[in-house]
Amino acid sequence: MRIVIAEDSAVVRAGLAEILADRGHEVLAAVGNAEDLRAAVDEHRPDVTVVDVRMPPGYTDEGLRAAIAIRRDHPGTGVLVFSQYIETRYAADLLGAASGGGAAGVGYLLKDRVADVGDFVAALRRVADGGTALDPEVVAQLLVRRRSDPLDRLTPREQEVLRLMAEGRSNAAIAQTLVITDSAVAKHINSIFTKLDLHPGESDHRRVLAVLRFLEIA
Repeated sequence: MRIVIAEDSAVVRAGLAEILADRGHEVLAAVGNAEDLRAAVDEHRPDVTVVDVRMPPGYTDEGLRAAIAIRRDHPGTGVLVFSQYIETRYAADLLGAASGGGAAGVGYLLKDRVADVGDFVAALRRVADGGTALDPEVVAQLLVRRRSDPLDRLTPREQEVLRLMAEGRSNAAIAQTLVITDSAVAKHINSIFTKLDLHPGESDHRRVLAVLRFLEIA
């Protein structure tokens, strides 16, 4: 993967760059503010970016706003927001920008919950490949924000499957978590696509669109 990192902490920034480089990925730039992030993405056109929500000068939502701009200006670049906080409004804004189209994926992970380097790199790969990587707590909080439940057509099991899809789980991981077969997971996912009117050929990323609808973003 070709990666740009935006993190205001020099120690964390250097650590992420070293971890990713050690695993054979190319870190094109590692910057400390949102302005430099946008400039680096404009210059390098990476596969994916790792973006902290709160960065200089205001330490509010500078990183998130830059991530949304990257989704708009560079739809081929995946965006993984890496935050210390559960910011459901920010997550909803980012996912809403993702629903506007483009091939790349989107993720929102909490720093304290990423204890395994392999899991983090795998999540980054999913986002670069056009998938989602959403922290389970972020998913739960977004579901609380829903004003209505447009997915009443889904069975409880299908909703469980879709929740795990939102976290970026593979079919095999979903099967293991729910203690069902891989073929049962595939049948549930096909049923979800049908019930959400996501037909074959309409999009190469029905899985992502299904997640966005689940969270009432798309």
